[in-house]
This record gives sequence, C-alpha cells and structure tokens, in this order.
Amino acid sequence: MSSRTRARGLKSAAGVHTVHIPRQRGRRGAQPFVIVVPEQPSLTREAAGWIGRMLWRHRGALAPTGLAVFALAAAGVLHARAPWTGLVLAVLAAGPAVWVLLAQRRRPGTGSVLAWRIGLALLATLALGWFAAAAGFGPLTGPLAVLWVLIWGTAQTVWLIVRRAH
Repeated sequence: MSSRTRARGLKSAAGVHTVHIPRQRGRRGAQPFVIVVPEQPSLTREAAGWIGRMLWRHRGALAPTGLAVFALAAAGVLHARAPWTGLVLAVLAAGPAVWVLLAQRRRPGTGSVLAWRIGLALLATLALGWFAAAAGFGPLTGPLAVLWVLIWGTAQTVWLIVRRAH
C-alpha cells in the first residue's frame, strides 16, 4: 500500500480510515483525487450518538413517549388525508369504559384494583378522545396540544411508577 492511501504516523489508532485510490486510467497528467477523511467525529456526531445510545438503553422506560409521538404524527396524517376519521375514532373512545364494565363483571375487583382499572380506563378514554379530536380538527388546534402534553406526562409518570413497583 502506498503512503498516499493511509494516514501517516498513526498506524492503528482509532478513527483512522484507509482509503484505496485506484490507478488513474486515461490521461497521464490528470490531477490525483484528494479525499479528506476526518480522524475524529464532529461534536454534533458525538452528541447525536450519545442521545441515540441513551434512548436505546432506556427504550423500555420511554414506551409511552414513543407512543405519544407516534399518535401525534398519526393524528396529523389522518387530519391531512381524511378528517372524517375523527368521527369513526370517537366511537372507539368508549372502549375503555366498556372494558371496565366487562372486567368488573367477570372478575370483580375492590379497593386498589378497582381504582387502577378506573384510572387506566379514564386515561385511555382521554387519550382516545384526544386522538379522535386531533384527527378531526388537527393535533395542534386550540387546546389539543396542551392536552397532548398532559396526557403524555401522565402516561409516562404512571408507566414509570408501575415499572418500578414490579
């Protein structure tokens, strides 16, 4: 390997890249290619890598955040493509209330079990109601953006508390 295709002075240091430049064909007096390869990543690349590694390491704890961001984007797409879907989704917002009634009928719960069922059903009903309204009117219309933040914060907090307890 010629000296023009490898870094000089650093034989096996991290971040050194070897670039193979094939022989020039055609004109003999053609200028050679100059390829600049940084030996250290930029600060932006380092910061993006660190954030990516932190998000990947804590991906289980951030599940509600990912779901909330996905719901925000999906509501925006639904609003842009077919705003009438808000009416269809509004019917689905009653699903958690039906679930609580069926769960209480099959396995009656009292005390904290009933409180958790009702609390989760309220949160899910609120989230589905927000999704229906956001699909119909737009996710950032009026108080829907603030409501999204409140639902996201509540879901993330409950998720972290439940994960710590189990």
